[in-house]
Amino acid sequence: MLLHHHFIRVAKKEGKKPAFIDLTTGRRISYSRALVGSLILAEKIRKYEAGFIGIMLPTSAGCALSLIGSLLAGRTPVMINYSTGAGANARYAQKKCGFTTIITSRALLEKINCRPVEGMVFIEDIMQGISVADKAKAALAAKLPLPLLLRRIHRGNPDDDLVILFTSGSERDPKAVQLSHRNISSNIRSFTEVMGISGADRMLANLPFFHVFGLTVNLWAPLYHGMTVVCYANPLDYRMICTIVREHQPTLMVGTPSFLWGYLRKSEPGDFDSVRLAVCGADKCPDTLRQEFMAKHGMPLYEGYGTTETSPVISVNTPGHNKPGSIGRVLPGVQVRIEKYETGEECGPGEVGRILVRGDLVMKGYFDDFEETSMRIRHGWYDTGDMGYLDGDGYLWHAGRLKRFVKIGGEMVSLVRVEDVLERLLPEGVSCCVVDVPDPVKGAKVVAAVTERIDERKVLKQMAEHLPALALPRQFVMMEELPEMGSGKIDFRQVAGRVSEIVHGSIGNRCGG
Repeated sequence: MLLHHHFIRVAKKEGKKPAFIDLTTGRRISYSRALVGSLILAEKIRKYEAGFIGIMLPTSAGCALSLIGSLLAGRTPVMINYSTGAGANARYAQKKCGFTTIITSRALLEKINCRPVEGMVFIEDIMQGISVADKAKAALAAKLPLPLLLRRIHRGNPDDDLVILFTSGSERDPKAVQLSHRNISSNIRSFTEVMGISGADRMLANLPFFHVFGLTVNLWAPLYHGMTVVCYANPLDYRMICTIVREHQPTLMVGTPSFLWGYLRKSEPGDFDSVRLAVCGADKCPDTLRQEFMAKHGMPLYEGYGTTETSPVISVNTPGHNKPGSIGRVLPGVQVRIEKYETGEECGPGEVGRILVRGDLVMKGYFDDFEETSMRIRHGWYDTGDMGYLDGDGYLWHAGRLKRFVKIGGEMVSLVRVEDVLERLLPEGVSCCVVDVPDPVKGAKVVAAVTERIDERKVLKQMAEHLPALALPRQFVMMEELPEMGSGKIDFRQVAGRVSEIVHGSIGNRCGG
């Protein structure tokens, strides 16, 4: 299935139904207008070079229509992260994928204090250059019978690239992930089946579209079903998000743990009464977050799991099958294999190993990186780089990134497990991140970064009741704020770098107590 063709079918069917309620710009756009707008943008985009085209726009109707217009014009959108280092990210994307043009916004560049990069064109100029004739031509085209309209736009096949997304870069330089129409449409169909979503739902879209969680779940899934998308560009504006949910009544919302913590703290009872499904993903959902959402709003958070390379959803808890703490049951049409780290043999129930995934959701590969693609996809199985296990009931459990395991004294220690225990013992409002740093005696040692000073001895004594001595933090350091990626995930690479500087004495920031 070609998703831009499917969008046209849905738009012609839904007509005057709102496609977007864009609360960043204050615009309300029907499916009919969205179709006309995307056809206009397609004509403008055809004037740029063939192949890839960069898009660096905030979560909005304008970003969505630029994406669709690019596909209608036969261009593949390359989504650029503007949350941190936007200029460097833009140049990196251009060099990696070999293109020049980036559609962005002057207002965005001013807001994030980013100087223009060569090749940038501004959506404000494109919109200003739209003539009455352009609008009339697109409006007439939109009224054509479906078969005639589909002949006028780019066709292609389901295995063509739908988008290029970059991995988060939280552990190493970002990789350019090629996701096809088949990848993302198959993923939408799979999670639709288990979550029971439909065009009658209304989606809160507040995640960035440069992140796969936002792109698939906040944008393509609602457009696939003909939902109304309630979009707002700043997921960190916690109070405003709560107001939007109360006033515009979305039935579906997704978020990362850090965003959901913000909504929990800034919300009032009743704010989320319209939400029938709330899914937490992109990072582990803390038990306390789940419990406090239920206590304040009577609303369960369903945890799911995915990766950029799998379009993204691999597994998810649902109202009918929910085991809190797990990352849910594997989606229909998706195969998961748990493989022993050292031998490659398949693990039994409850046995921790590498999580491998196979199915139509798995990416085509990393663009222009055959070696990395070959290392991560073997015989059709994608190696997620995560560790976990399947229990006897078929639920998948996440044990952490392989890179977040560290060998100490010959034993493998899960930093995620250490974090889980520490989180439960910290005072309310204190966050933590556990990393490893080199140690001359044992090769590595565990260090915990916390956002407020704590009583180390008391916490360590409590942690010792749940963890072996090897896994206990050898040091606590205080960081007022844990650095995050634009998606809301902790930037482990930055945390580890800062912790290493503190531990090795270049910064004095020990966490006494």
